[in-house]
Amino acid sequence: MNTTNKVQLTGNLGANPEIKNFDNGNKVARFSMATKLEYKTKNGEKAEDTQWHYVSAWGKIAEQVEADLKKGSYVSIEGRLTTRNYTDKNGQKKYITEIIANEVSLKNKEN
Repeated sequence: MNTTNKVQLTGNLGANPEIKNFDNGNKVARFSMATKLEYKTKNGEKAEDTQWHYVSAWGKIAEQVEADLKKGSYVSIEGRLTTRNYTDKNGQKKYITEIIANEVSLKNKEN
């Protein structure tokens, strides 16, 4: 039985990407992006739901992110979900769900 782990999002970067270079020449670009759903409430009032997503891009995609993206950029990404964990400075275990991007496209608002 095959399963699929695929995510597609279009939204805006919340901050400039953070770039990290490794001794082996590899690179990672990490950024947050917001997606927004606009809808009407049962009272007919306009409302929106903004969700924040954490994205990591590696290698050549990280280079593209570093060159092309900045805070506010409107982008489409495709990738896969992953969850990682770490222990914070207070000894608490924390979990982060993020998207590992395998495609990043700068978009125009009209697209």
